[in-house]
Amino acid sequence: MAQRSGDIGLIGLAVMGQNLILNMADHGFTVVAYNRTVQKVHQFLNNEAKGKSIVGAESISDLCSKLKSPRRVMLLVKAGTAVDDFIAQLTPHLEKGDIIIDGGNSEYTDTQRRCKQLKERGIRYVGSGVSGGEDGARYGPSIMPGGDKEAWPHIKPIFQSISAKTDGQPCCDWVGEDGAGHYVKMVHNGIEYGDMQLICEIYHLMCAVGLTQEEMGDIFDEWNKGELDSFLIEITRDIFRYKDSDGKFLLPKIRDAAGQKGTGKWTAISALNFGVPVTLIGEAVFSRCLSALIDERQVASRHLSGPEKCFKGDKSQFVADLKRALYASKIVSYTQGFMLLREAAKAYNWSLDYGSIALMWRGGCIIRSVFLGQIKKAFDSDPNLSSLLLAPFFSNAIKNSQSGWRNVIVTAVELGVPTPALSTALAFYDGYRSKRLPANLLQAQRDYFGAHTYELLGKEGKFMHTNWTGHGGNVSASTYDA
Repeated sequence: MAQRSGDIGLIGLAVMGQNLILNMADHGFTVVAYNRTVQKVHQFLNNEAKGKSIVGAESISDLCSKLKSPRRVMLLVKAGTAVDDFIAQLTPHLEKGDIIIDGGNSEYTDTQRRCKQLKERGIRYVGSGVSGGEDGARYGPSIMPGGDKEAWPHIKPIFQSISAKTDGQPCCDWVGEDGAGHYVKMVHNGIEYGDMQLICEIYHLMCAVGLTQEEMGDIFDEWNKGELDSFLIEITRDIFRYKDSDGKFLLPKIRDAAGQKGTGKWTAISALNFGVPVTLIGEAVFSRCLSALIDERQVASRHLSGPEKCFKGDKSQFVADLKRALYASKIVSYTQGFMLLREAAKAYNWSLDYGSIALMWRGGCIIRSVFLGQIKKAFDSDPNLSSLLLAPFFSNAIKNSQSGWRNVIVTAVELGVPTPALSTALAFYDGYRSKRLPANLLQAQRDYFGAHTYELLGKEGKFMHTNWTGHGGNVSASTYDA
């Protein structure tokens, strides 16, 4: 094969990397594959990649020498120092106008830094979220690229060809400057944390009211045919139905201690930094942390008591209420996620297209669902929509789900079943719809002990201080947004 025939190079031959390469080759692109362990390159070429338009590289310099100009090199390696290390190895072999794409789950602040540093050297840098797992990478992921916009025309044909398609539209479009792509992927993952936790709480409640796994599988199968149709509902149905080699269900055998890789935590931290109440994702992260205290929980279960009440209600009605609670809580989860995206866009001057982002998430990714089509319609109807809860479709959906949602929370409390995500979703909704909250007392407390001042109704913008004790003096502290 002639030199410099490669359309794109890819570094990192774990399963995701291999599947993405095969996807690119299936769509007519010539891919140059490299891995730090070169033996893995040879194994890949002699097996899965055999007979396809995939070329191996023995080194970084070999990889770069086989790529067309402008060179496009995609990294699918562990986030953090590994990305910086490969960038350092690549840059001596690149020219001005060449493109480096980080397709891993990098923290968006790292992507911002790398964009700036590489732009000074004439290298175009792209931080791209890629979602869909192994299957998505092979047959069509959701792709969220951001960074140096001059790179987009050069990678667009590849990325949009290999991405998932919804109603004929690629689930991939340009997101925004510097770290926008990885930020959108981070929020996507945060919503994923929330969705998974909500489903787990529904499962816990189903167990508490005595439903069998066969029944759960059938219920989720039915739910997947309606408004809850989604990837996570579908795979949960399959998990409920899966039996081990001994003929018994596998799920009850799995240790109840969940892990995490950080993107949910990053979402919660970003929300705190921006002052956006992304409470559901935060609870989902903390729920995983609580699950990890499995040894402590075993001890506590023998010493701490709870209600001994058994469920006496109508199971079929409760299942209907569970569906409503899950649906309403999902609406809150996405509402919070898009609120966070809007605040980040203001802070970083990103021109995010929220309808386009919803479309990118419609197919290929872990949170893909029919639900997202309504989000796209909401933002298409009003690009400046401040909250999904104010869109007619979602406000009506909450209205129709509300009684069942509240019944589920009450029942969970009575049975002693923890529902942090379902409960905080309802608490957020009730707080958001409240014309008046008790923060006036909070402000008075802050002024009492710290002279932090307060504003009076009708006199907004003028900060007052009261000498509550008669001996505190009249000097006030400067105001702060805490």
